[in-house]
Amino acid sequence: MTLHVHPDIAALSPYVPGKPIEELQRELGLSRVIKLASNENPLGPSPKALAVINECAATLHRYPDGGAFKLRQALAHRWKVTDEQIILGNGSDEILGLLARTFLSPGDEAVMADHTFVIYHMEVMAAHGKAVTVPLKDWRHDVAAMASAITDRTRLVFLCNPNNPTGTMVSAEEVAWLLGRVPDHVVVVFDEAYFEYVRSSEFPDSMAWIKEGRHVIVLRTFSKIYGLAGLRIGYGVTTGEIANLLNRVRPPFNANSIAQRAALAALDDDEHVARSRAVNQAGMEQIANGLRALGLAPINSEANFVYVDVGRDGRYVFDAMLRHGVIVRHIEGRMIRVTIGQAEENRVFLAALAQVLQQGEQG
Repeated sequence: MTLHVHPDIAALSPYVPGKPIEELQRELGLSRVIKLASNENPLGPSPKALAVINECAATLHRYPDGGAFKLRQALAHRWKVTDEQIILGNGSDEILGLLARTFLSPGDEAVMADHTFVIYHMEVMAAHGKAVTVPLKDWRHDVAAMASAITDRTRLVFLCNPNNPTGTMVSAEEVAWLLGRVPDHVVVVFDEAYFEYVRSSEFPDSMAWIKEGRHVIVLRTFSKIYGLAGLRIGYGVTTGEIANLLNRVRPPFNANSIAQRAALAALDDDEHVARSRAVNQAGMEQIANGLRALGLAPINSEANFVYVDVGRDGRYVFDAMLRHGVIVRHIEGRMIRVTIGQAEENRVFLAALAQVLQQGEQG
């Protein structure tokens, strides 16, 4: 019997996550593996979050609070909005899917960079919309080209800031210019998963556009600096109107009880956030300097990872690094992305890369 599948779904390829540590250990029999592939916090979860997780065990037979009252209240207080303006997701990825399902009819368009978080394209295609991709300019979003790509059929504009996988940032001035040219029928999606790592004073205050009533949603996550990637919890801040629409398609109980409790505790762990930022800054300098010493030119990053042209087939470098027990991410062509780890992890990565590049020259 032939299965009947919508062509938009049949054309999609499954998302391939970073290679798990356990998988590489099984494959190559390695005792030590360093994973620098998925932009995770090398310090682990917030200690405050860990402290409350065990408390949830006794009530796991109960459904979670479907409205996540306490967490939404805390987030609303943090960002000076109402709790009706907060929507939670099973990771901020889920909210991307809710946006596509809510605002895209077949043939409607969504504008995005051609070199950005791949889930935007997947969700738009799954909703039978049209992904309109705009080339990056010097590894950064080209806001002028994005504005020019908007048509009467455009419903969403995705702007990943800092961008994944490049780590580059769009400034407040550029965002203001773009929003001045976005028509009212378009929702602008600011995906700010790496917001807490940003050092630049020119980063936009995207929450201000929400408070002005613009059709904007800001996505944040507990997966990165808060170290809760395994619990899958993210959130969006937007207008009450947009949040209400998204909640109509949001699955019930999509934020599990452990994730809600852990996120609530992590939100107040300023010490963990500060330490994570400091480790990231030091590690960024260590890796960037090490890459330059190898004759490479890493792209300046405002996130917790570095994107770099390794001068040869990136897939070869990725595979060779696995044999050294180091997992990085091959995106395409000669580019790899490496997450900032702790000092010893960074040292091992740089030493392994030096060997791989040297072997490649000899080969």
